[in-house]
Amino acid sequence: MLYMPASNERALEKAKTIPADGFIFDLEDAVAPSAKSDARERAVIAANSKSYGRSEVIIRINGIGTEWFEDDVKAVCQSGADAVLLPKTNSVSDVKRLREEMSKYSSKHQMNIWCMIETPKGVSEAMNIAKHNDVVCFCMGTVDLANDLHCNPSVPERWNLQMALQTCVMSARAHDIVALDSVFIDIQDKKGFREECVQGRDLGFDGKTVIHPSMIDTANEIFSPSVKEIQRATKIIEAHEEAQVNGIGVVTVDGKLVEELHVRGARRVLDLARAAECF
Repeated sequence: MLYMPASNERALEKAKTIPADGFIFDLEDAVAPSAKSDARERAVIAANSKSYGRSEVIIRINGIGTEWFEDDVKAVCQSGADAVLLPKTNSVSDVKRLREEMSKYSSKHQMNIWCMIETPKGVSEAMNIAKHNDVVCFCMGTVDLANDLHCNPSVPERWNLQMALQTCVMSARAHDIVALDSVFIDIQDKKGFREECVQGRDLGFDGKTVIHPSMIDTANEIFSPSVKEIQRATKIIEAHEEAQVNGIGVVTVDGKLVEELHVRGARRVLDLARAAECF
């Protein structure tokens, strides 16, 4: 998912040719106060254009309590965006406040809600936030979180943020929503970015939020199933199906026991591969 400042009309136009799974048109951190109104208008026009192919379009609004919140919500509800992203979500009450504000306006469809988890309160309430029916995705925000925790967001392997990262993944899995890892802010550090993508994938995140188009290919590569993973998943499913036909209870693939949980995992791998057009 690529963050793009909605104040940058050229960037919004360029996004139409970028192979990201989704675009987050930002009205918050990436936009100066004096440019908020113009950015809001550009985001709505871009979302309504339906020019981004199969990519999702999400609009990140300014937070609850800011002077721009209500105008942002009104505009997003009248746009063709797929979802609204609420920054600094601290509790399920914030989600309810957003939905209440959205209900004031005629929306073209029941818009999904994405939540930024980027504060100590948000992490501690992640399970309750994920439980809300309208919430379909978590976006981690480790830069803001680290600032609130008074810790360094750039330490190797993010060991000082592991509890927060794992808490959010666990909350997302418990309630069957998507979890996206935080941005990596050093655009020039390609090795560091790749390593963090691998770490995020291994932690269980579904994908990565990024701040520059040059990062997309690496993120797509790391979070898509590899050829080896696809081949193994195919073998597991074929062996399982053959065993069912022949009435065999115990199945092994490459000397390893295959149980129902492995079959579910293999099906997920192939579903992801199809979605990512790996074959």
